[in-house]
Amino acid sequence: MATSGRQRAKAGGPVPQLGYTAIPVKFSEKRQSPHYLYVKEHKVREDTDPSRPQNCTLFVLNVPPYCTEECLSKLFSRFCSVQSVEMCEKPRLGEKSEAPKSKFFNSKKPLGFQVAYVIFKSPAGVQAAKSFSAQEPLVISSSTHPLQTGIHKWIDRYATSIVDPAELKTEVDAFMLAYDQKVAKEEAKAEEEDGIPDEEGWVKVTRKGRRPGLPRTEAANLRALEREKRKRARKELLNFYAWQHRDTKREHIAQLRKKFEEDKQKIALMRAQRKFRPF
Repeated sequence: MATSGRQRAKAGGPVPQLGYTAIPVKFSEKRQSPHYLYVKEHKVREDTDPSRPQNCTLFVLNVPPYCTEECLSKLFSRFCSVQSVEMCEKPRLGEKSEAPKSKFFNSKKPLGFQVAYVIFKSPAGVQAAKSFSAQEPLVISSSTHPLQTGIHKWIDRYATSIVDPAELKTEVDAFMLAYDQKVAKEEAKAEEEDGIPDEEGWVKVTRKGRRPGLPRTEAANLRALEREKRKRARKELLNFYAWQHRDTKREHIAQLRKKFEEDKQKIALMRAQRKFRPF
């Protein structure tokens, strides 16, 4: 009876993947348990992935975090000469990602397992990797080509993360100079094309040369505020709720009482000022 994939995984063997070949690897000679890389030929429709040539590109799954492009190039060079290696977080089509232009403002590299595209100089390298069936795992880190990992790797990453202020200033100044030159070229091009009709006879109209608006006076600001207040008042729903109706009545009664008290004071003042002059 054939054993299941889970039983083979417990026994230390590779988990079967449809269409993939399992290549056992181990970090160093001292390690006993192997790690498995799953490889197959990278096949896509023509002209959909020009950066990875047909019949010469090997797709690799389950690449451990400690592996680097140099490490994979050395590992697969036993099959055939390797032209280049591209590592990414997940499979993708299209052009190869461009090299970062700045070493200070780059996105963080993925820390987990990755996938890789190994491009051989000859199609024989892909066929040799697919038919590989060695019992002994391939060694990734050797005495001649050690691979940095553990605390030494973190120390080196921390040391490289420290920014040199002078070098950073030089890079920022160079970037701003290139940006200013680009903006100046665009403005000069826009000035040359200003007022010139295109192929269909349309003329591009811009806001350039328009007189700036005069600052508003305090009276104009007050009038604008009054207009905004009236506009908001028109949008409000008056006496829509019962509590609004009660509040409106209460305010109206309070205004009537206030007006009544003011009228009483006016009448008392008029009586005090009245003088009797019969002749």
